[in-house]
Amino acid sequence: MAKATQKQALGRGLSALLKDPTNDIKSVQDKNADKVIGNIVELELEAIEINPFQPRTNFNEETLRELASSIKELGVIQPITVRKLDFNKYQLVSGERRFRASKLIGLKTVPAYIRIANDQESLEMALVENIQRQDLDPIEIALSYQRLIDEIQLTQEQMSERVGKKRSTIANYLRLLKLDPIIQTGMRDGFLSMGHGRAIINIEDQSDQLDIYEKILSDKLSVRDTEALVKNYHNKGETKHTEKTELPKFIKNGVQEFSEYFGHKISVKVSKNGKGTISIPFHSEEDFNRIKKLVQSAK
Repeated sequence: MAKATQKQALGRGLSALLKDPTNDIKSVQDKNADKVIGNIVELELEAIEINPFQPRTNFNEETLRELASSIKELGVIQPITVRKLDFNKYQLVSGERRFRASKLIGLKTVPAYIRIANDQESLEMALVENIQRQDLDPIEIALSYQRLIDEIQLTQEQMSERVGKKRSTIANYLRLLKLDPIIQTGMRDGFLSMGHGRAIINIEDQSDQLDIYEKILSDKLSVRDTEALVKNYHNKGETKHTEKTELPKFIKNGVQEFSEYFGHKISVKVSKNGKGTISIPFHSEEDFNRIKKLVQSAK
């Protein structure tokens, strides 16, 4: 306990160095930079802004509250990492859940490692740090890899070295981004696993992807069952479609918008006289209530 108190006091002492406008630390060559950069410093939460490069977009409210409760009891065990922007102004590089949870319980300061980094370095640090986390969904990881390719211009081989993952593993994640957006949403919401997604991606036609996705959900198919279903699809050469009345263009366009809005493949049947029905599938009570809220919010 004495060591922890001493360390916390040291962090607060270092924070005083950062409040001196006449000796503002802007680079590693500046006076006292070696005392601050790379050390744990107590920073005011109000002086820290969210990282716009943060690859993570989903923050589970329940687990966030659990983390907040843990921080209230034990404090922030693992410091966040920030980069210095200006005098008494910082930006998160990693640790947004700890940052949010600390604000949730009304903390005024948080322990932080301070880095000096430009935008590109900050983006790379944030992406690599988040890829290492265990609680990211497969699509978040895939998007992080894609951003490293697009914005940092890293090759898959370079990414393999940076994140300590096999090149084949990186390639498998990136392939998930070829899935229909509705299926990607299903993976992010936990309706199916990465194994399911890897099986479905072997089907190029996104309409057929969605058919299999709906069957996985309705029949609660395992990954092995899904692989068998995809294999059977390929053995047939192509999926045989029953004769359907040709849908008017305005309906085809509208169905796509409906599907994206509800997060499911919406089916429409139209008779020769122009009358028809719209069918919205759901897969659980939770899913039904989610769709219900979407309908109510559209009123």
